Formats: sequence, structure tokens, C-alpha cells
Amino acid sequence: MPLIIISGLPSSGKSTAAKSLADSFAAKGKETVIISEEALMSDNKNNVFASSTTEKEVRGRLKSEVIRLLDKEKTIICDGLNYIKGFRYELYCASKAGKTTQVTVHCDLSPADVEQLNEGRPTEEKYSAEILTALCQRYEPPISSNRWDSPLFLVLKDGKIDSESILKCLYDRAPPPPNQSTQTQPLSNTDFLYQLDRQAQEIIARILESQKLSGPGEEISFPNTKEKLILTRSYTLSELARTKRQFITYAKERAIQDVEKLSSMFVQYLRSNLIL
Repeated sequence: MPLIIISGLPSSGKSTAAKSLADSFAAKGKETVIISEEALMSDNKNNVFASSTTEKEVRGRLKSEVIRLLDKEKTIICDGLNYIKGFRYELYCASKAGKTTQVTVHCDLSPADVEQLNEGRPTEEKYSAEILTALCQRYEPPISSNRWDSPLFLVLKDGKIDSESILKCLYDRAPPPPNQSTQTQPLSNTDFLYQLDRQAQEIIARILESQKLSGPGEEISFPNTKEKLILTRSYTLSELARTKRQFITYAKERAIQDVEKLSSMFVQYLRSNLIL
């Protein structure tokens, strides 16, 4: 009965995440059913997303299949772009009406990352450049403050999924009662902001320290993450502080279940947004 809504940009690893969750749940004795958006398409996905009418029909089939299976004693994994917040709200209402729990899993990769991953796909599986750009522009990312997106779990570029916490959210808590909404925050605002600022500041301090000891081109490692960074020039404190402020604004719109991921996210953000 529980529902997992997977959302993300094209080629962000959604189907891989769905398969990983299904395997993890099976190891715990929980049966799952994956409902694949792509499997419900009657045409090539580039043609489907090029037509708003055809795309809407596929979303309708996806929603109908989710509702049809919600009364079964299995975990439903809805594997698709699910990029429209209104559509995710409809799925939330369906699960609430079915008196079952739900979580959202966001494969949170940047447009640059998914473009690179898309290029590595077989020709018949690729999104066209035009469709990929259009879908990235239209994407409405899940936000933890929206009750229909909460609880929200992130899957970053490393592909790691906190399946244990997802399992607990689905089976160890009561579903929301009909006609009544709840909101589950993974961290208090004070603690979240403290951890965010502290870990980001540690990474900035490490960059500044490394720049004093070695020149550009040196690989820098950081505390609390396996992510590394190679800088091709020196950066000033003001440049790094400005990027940190931008990252804090970005991160406040997303929920982090594991605070240790904050460091990894910040290093990835630096890699994507600094002119290295």
C-alpha cells in the first residue's frame, strides 16, 4: 500500500533508484511494484514529450495505474519524471484517500550532470537536446515545505539512497487521515541552518588553507565527504563566501535527511558553479 514517488530531471538515475529501492525492500521481506512512466508510453519518449496532449495522456495512465494498485499489499514505486508539482499533489491526494503513507525521492542532479549522462546513453535511449533542455526548464523540484512532497529524500550524484529511513517512514508511521494534512520536517530550522553554515565554512577554510600551501591544480579533499575538488586558479574569500550564500539559498529549499550529505552537496555545488 505505501507509495514512493520518484522525481528528477531526465537521465538523473530515477529508474536506477527505483530498482535499488525494490532490491533493498525485497531484502527486508517487503514486496514492491514499479510503475514505469516510460513503459506506459506508446511512442518514443522524445515524441511523447514533444506533444503536450500525448504527454498528458501518459500522465493520466500513470496516475490510473498508481490508484489501481494502491489497495494492494505491496509498496508502489512510481518511476517517472513527475516534474509537475500539481501532478505530485494529485498522487498525494490519492495516497491520502487510500489511507496509506507516502514519501518522495528526488534524484537531485544538475542540468549539466544529466546532459553528460544522457550523452553516454545508447542512441535509442537518449533524449534529444531540445527535449532535454525543455524538460529541465519546466521541472518543478520537490520542496519539503510542500506537504505533498514530504517526507523528502535526496539522491545525489553518487546514487546513494537511504533505503532504511525510507522504509521506516513508510511502515513505522501512521498515514495522514483523510481531509487533514501534516508536514514532516527532517530537521528543525535552527539545527539545519547551523549544520549547513558550519559544514560549508569548513570546506571554504580548507580551500583557503590549501591555496596557501600549494598552487592551482592540486586536488583538495574535505572533511565529512569523499568528494574532492581541483582548482585551476586561486579564489578570494569574498568569491567563496558569495557562492556559499547562493548554496544556502539553494539548500534551504530542499530537505536533507542525513546532515552528512551537506558537505557533499556543497562540494558538488562549488564544482558546478565556480569557474574552475
